[in-house]
Amino acid sequence: MSIQVKHLNQIYSQGTAFEQQALKDVNLEIEDGEFIGLIGHTGSGKSTLIQHLNGLIRATDGDILYNGVSIYSEGFKMKELRSKVGLVFQYPEHQLFEADVFSDVCYGPRNQGLSEEEVKERAKEALQAVGFPENFYTQSPFELSGGQKRRVAIAGVLAMRPEVLILDEPTAGLDPKGRDEILDLLKSLHDGKKLTIIIVSHSMEDMARYVGRIVVMNYGEKVFDGTPKEVFRHYRELEAMGLAAPQITYVVQELRARGVDIADDITTIEEARDAILALLAKEKL
Repeated sequence: MSIQVKHLNQIYSQGTAFEQQALKDVNLEIEDGEFIGLIGHTGSGKSTLIQHLNGLIRATDGDILYNGVSIYSEGFKMKELRSKVGLVFQYPEHQLFEADVFSDVCYGPRNQGLSEEEVKERAKEALQAVGFPENFYTQSPFELSGGQKRRVAIAGVLAMRPEVLILDEPTAGLDPKGRDEILDLLKSLHDGKKLTIIIVSHSMEDMARYVGRIVVMNYGEKVFDGTPKEVFRHYRELEAMGLAAPQITYVVQELRARGVDIADDITTIEEARDAILALLAKEKL
């Protein structure tokens, strides 16, 4: 098991007039190799939660275990944790700062104290993993497109060879083509390298299409945790939280209301297509 979150609480400005509880008794287990989507309205605690997972924020109360060891235990090495649990912030291209792409990706592994030969080997491996063309390695990261910058930022984390990769809104600000490319890249990394991946997103369609498990946060509490089909069955409750289900869910519910015998847990266009074609074929028999 990679990460266990136990009765986690986070209170900002505790004891002042501005006191705010950002996380309330959150319990979560993240298994090795999972692809998890984290959703919730603005202020639901999503970003606060993911920053706890690699020790950027210390919990007010509760515990986090990484491979069975509390990250708050005496002598625990937070620097080592942050190389194993990589965090890519929203708009990560704002974190790019070196003169060229290759140097930027080298920064993380070099900071781990590796030899220069190993640093360069890891940087090249990471850039290849994200499909970044070699003829752009010496280019300034500030001259790249939004999608290319996002790939470089992800490569910079991958170069440290994390076991868990956490991304906060990895497709924010990208056009549909760039969004699909980044999500396809993450799926490829998950499938090929068996990385544990956690993504924060507001796109329910992306959640339904890519992840195997969805965790829903609402006002600091974990309210749903299950497969996309299980979670999106609660689309009415999600609406009450300021969220929604994938658009195809509403189409399916309308078809069912009109008497069409179609499953109520369809979450993707591909599933809806197959179900409708199966119904049409059945009627022809």
